[in-house]
Amino acid sequence: MRHHPAPAVEPARRESGVSLVYVAIALSGMTALGAEVIWTRLLSLLFGATTYTFSLILAVFLMGLGIGSSIGSGLAKRFPHSRAALGVCQLLLCAAIAWAAHATGASMPYWPINPSIGKNPVFQFDLDLLRALWVVLPAATLWGASFPLAIGAAAREGQDTARLVGGIYAANTVGAIIGALATSLVLVAAVGSQVAQQVLIGVSALSGLLMLIKGSDSSDEWTHARKSIRHPSLTPLTGVITMIVVGAAAGLLIRTVPPLPGILVAYGRYAATWVGINEIIYSGEGVTASVAVSRTPAGVLNYHNAGKVQASSEPQDMRLQRMLGHLTTLVPDNPRRVLVIGCGAGVTAGAVSVDPRVQSETIAEIEPLVPRVVSKYFAEYNFNVVANPKVTVHLDDARHYLLTTKEKFDAITSDPLDPWVRGAATLYTREFFEVAKAHLNPGGVVTLFVQLYESSDAAVKSEVATFLDAFPGGVVFANTSNGLGYDLVLLGQLNPRPINVDAVQARLTAAVNAPIAKSLSEISIYSATELFGTYAGRKSDMAGWLSGAVLNRDRNLRLQYLAGLGLNLYQSDAIYRNMIKDSEYPEGLFEGSPATLAALREKINQSLGK
Repeated sequence: MRHHPAPAVEPARRESGVSLVYVAIALSGMTALGAEVIWTRLLSLLFGATTYTFSLILAVFLMGLGIGSSIGSGLAKRFPHSRAALGVCQLLLCAAIAWAAHATGASMPYWPINPSIGKNPVFQFDLDLLRALWVVLPAATLWGASFPLAIGAAAREGQDTARLVGGIYAANTVGAIIGALATSLVLVAAVGSQVAQQVLIGVSALSGLLMLIKGSDSSDEWTHARKSIRHPSLTPLTGVITMIVVGAAAGLLIRTVPPLPGILVAYGRYAATWVGINEIIYSGEGVTASVAVSRTPAGVLNYHNAGKVQASSEPQDMRLQRMLGHLTTLVPDNPRRVLVIGCGAGVTAGAVSVDPRVQSETIAEIEPLVPRVVSKYFAEYNFNVVANPKVTVHLDDARHYLLTTKEKFDAITSDPLDPWVRGAATLYTREFFEVAKAHLNPGGVVTLFVQLYESSDAAVKSEVATFLDAFPGGVVFANTSNGLGYDLVLLGQLNPRPINVDAVQARLTAAVNAPIAKSLSEISIYSATELFGTYAGRKSDMAGWLSGAVLNRDRNLRLQYLAGLGLNLYQSDAIYRNMIKDSEYPEGLFEGSPATLAALREKINQSLGK
């Protein structure tokens, strides 16, 4: 009797097939979180990068996972031990990712939508929710279905269920972490969101192929199908055909992924209303933000970040940016070391740099792409500040930089992104202002930009009230446009004392300070009286208006919620008029000769409409 030993390869084959299930679900997790990172960036441009937008996208993503998990559980029961179902699910993800890429890059930016015509932010949230569902839900549902299908594909009779589920969950989580980190820190900045989404389609196709071709064992219906074929040579042929078909389909889907539209990077939620108006001369994606530069037919340059114009060579914007920089260095007695928070177009930093008394200037900028872009396109307007030998660009979050450096400054100026941009409100908190004060030398000052446009009365109150709570002797200066409220410069002194207008005027007339005087003249400010004549109020003037204002603190970041409700509002002049209605000439704030103070009083009263 011939002895037939048991085949030793079967357990190894089965183990190999199960291992590939773990690889496939890890790749699924990688594409899921990678895509969520990309879509959050793109939809934040399209909706406005508020905390509400992030919440909407996350809610839709989790909803899809829940729906998909329910569907996948039913499929796993109907097709037990089926790796084919998991493979098909991964292949369908290729189409879902391509769908989302087309929607965000070639379709939705051009939908005829103007957010500013809505009467209630709830209406805009409803629209954003529907658009998020349109983009995210198909793929999220398939990722949700993949998890129970993977469990079913890897399950074996008598297996420890807890160990199985834990292993699948761990593989999926590890893949998700790798996908999120690789996409956010490497892929998008290195090759852009278009190529990143193409890579995700390729990874999903690979995951599906692993299940359709490589992962079968004797408990799989695909094995039974093979056994029913009498010609073994057809099996590799079938695999080759499957690979060719899937590869061709994935390749076609990859080709449909559109490039990121420059108009979306530049104008975000208003992209459709700007099509064909301004020329987009640069568009790029960085690690933390997407940046664009546009030029109007009249030759005005705009710097775009977070899907909107953040700075420009328009007179009203240049006036604000130069005022912010020059007030920072003209008020303190000896501004040798200055910190600029946020590079932007570099105009404020440039205004700081032309003061000959400034020996060292540090620009804290979180996005590495920004200094490179503005040094090329805005050097004419920012005095080529990035290349200035006394200027150091420190790539870091400004808050982290201040919390970790031991350096102290004679002046700090802050020009962060709009407070409705998720995370920006941390640079407007009471605690942050205390950190800034702790890094001031005696006599040092802090200046802050506050916008009135794309904001609400409650949000502006919160910004001003929080700053004046940290700097009780603080002063508000206004930058108006055609006599209408536009934006503000807030100034706080570590050791409050009167501002000597004559001393500032003497500095402006000194030959060594000619660059400062020229810079101010370019924004139609020709004297210290005109500069300080932009006075709009201080805490005592604004007590009535600030009544009930909510302070922005680290523990609640209330400003980002208040500002997020007003990003589509244009009520700047109404806010400004309410703010200054009780403001009067500030006795004791300024000092100088009687003639100088008389001229200043007249200028301020004229500015306040008194």
